[in-house]
Amino acid sequence: MPVPARRLPALAALAFVVALPGCAAVVTTHGYAPPEEMVATVVEGVDTRGSVRRKIGRPGATGTFTEDGWYYVSTTVSKQGFFAPEIVDRRIIAVEFNDVDRVTSVRRYGLADGQIVDLETRTTPTFGRELTILQQVLGNVGAGESLLGGN
Repeated sequence: MPVPARRLPALAALAFVVALPGCAAVVTTHGYAPPEEMVATVVEGVDTRGSVRRKIGRPGATGTFTEDGWYYVSTTVSKQGFFAPEIVDRRIIAVEFNDVDRVTSVRRYGLADGQIVDLETRTTPTFGRELTILQQVLGNVGAGESLLGGN
């Protein structure tokens, strides 16, 4: 049953209103980096691991080889429709300690300070030559005779 011409603008407007929420970006935040007001209360040379924990909370990560550093990382990601997610903000607070557990430095890093690292390439690098599927199948023809005791 055809739609009367006078209803087409109303149907087009309804379709636009229904599709509009699908275009809105979904913003999520991962991790925890304390607000600047809290970080400003940490005093180099005075605060210890315990006082830092009480003031700004437990770190999200510690140093890999030593526990001289505490790291607070927060990442904000925006995803719009079918497009790939985009990192819109990243805050990193790095608190370094000396051997008597006193704070030696508090550093702040943002998205501009980072480097892009491809963590998931979905490929495993291999050495050697690339073979087509046909070369792989035909390359094993006759190889089974020696395994079965043939000459």
